Amino acid sequence: MPNQPTAPMPPLFTWEFAADPYPAYAWLREHAPVHRTTLPSGVDAWLVTRYADARQALADSRLSKNPAHHSEQAHRTGRVGIPGERQADLMTHLLNIDPPDHTRLRRLVSKAFTPRRVAEFEPRVQRLTDRLIDSFAARGSADLIHEFAFPLPIYAICDLLGVPAEDQDDLRDWAGMMIRHHGGRRGGVGRAVKQIRKYLAELIHRKRADLGDDLISGLIRASDHGEHLTENEAAAMAFILLFAGFETTINLVGNGLLALLCDPGQRALLQESVQRGESGLLATAVEELLRYDGPVELATWRFATSPLSIGGVEIPVGDPVLVVLAAADRDPARFDRPGTLDLARRDNPHLGFGHGIHYCIGAPLARLEGQRALATLLTRLPDLRLAAEPGELRWRGGLIMRGLRELPVSFTPEEPANVIES
Repeated sequence: MPNQPTAPMPPLFTWEFAADPYPAYAWLREHAPVHRTTLPSGVDAWLVTRYADARQALADSRLSKNPAHHSEQAHRTGRVGIPGERQADLMTHLLNIDPPDHTRLRRLVSKAFTPRRVAEFEPRVQRLTDRLIDSFAARGSADLIHEFAFPLPIYAICDLLGVPAEDQDDLRDWAGMMIRHHGGRRGGVGRAVKQIRKYLAELIHRKRADLGDDLISGLIRASDHGEHLTENEAAAMAFILLFAGFETTINLVGNGLLALLCDPGQRALLQESVQRGESGLLATAVEELLRYDGPVELATWRFATSPLSIGGVEIPVGDPVLVVLAAADRDPARFDRPGTLDLARRDNPHLGFGHGIHYCIGAPLARLEGQRALATLLTRLPDLRLAAEPGELRWRGGLIMRGLRELPVSFTPEEPANVIES
């Protein structure tokens, strides 16, 4: 049972909360673990903050991903889901649908994220990582969000989808619009979504005449061989892989680097390990960074299709439920010393990529990108350090994702002879 509060609940969704939501989430876990609140958009929703309740909710089939189970007006005005996706006819993606359609579409896309395919992609991710570091290594300073964490997953996802090299900077620009305006001037997100939708429709038509070994070509082949994949479904699938894939990895790399730069002891352990060419600590480090300050603060929208109980609280039909992954992953009932960064943590079933049938399909690629990014930065720029006080850093406003606006760093410039050609 929740404990009686001895202090008032900290305010939610302020700029101070965005910078450090963990004290407020700790209060909710203890005193109101399933809490109904009004979101900044004006939508009323339930926040689920304890690990056991979160894990249950993520796998509960009575919680639908389909926004049709909520107010149509709320979704039409962009208050539920991704702004602009309805107007751009991009609703039929994995974050908005339930079985059997979800099962069918996920099966088609999962072929691109098998361990073998991701391993084959590793050299490309390493080349991208080195190329981006090359662009600032001789300078001695950088903003690791805009110059590194942001472009890395954009170019990687573009390669995976089969976006031609000459078009990738356009996708980077539109994705940048989504990042800059997300949680703020929502019209900018809608315009970017429309641009991406238009481009994807054109690319699908071009691919039909020249199929390759990429994900969009694979979706077209599946459609042509009786899998009943519509053009809208193919475009929506490509869109959500781009949208979810790049922002998740930006925040994984950015939040992870900040955590390491603020904890010299843990950073030194990882740095010594990667410099010796070891991979074990690097793998557990990425998992711990996903738990400690993960890229996804709240799981995406769910809607009750029948009355259900979560943590002893009755949820009415049609109510939105938001599982707070950031709160669940610091629950002391599940994790020892949850507020401590421990890169060697072994018992770590975090929910950073979700749980159940909607577990992040791109998790293997995000892990690969996170590992290559951290290992390469710590190897090539060994004295990497923050160029600002942690409290001065700005966080992007928004409901689902958690990430920095910038991450200024300084370091000893690389000698030109050491810069790797790519």
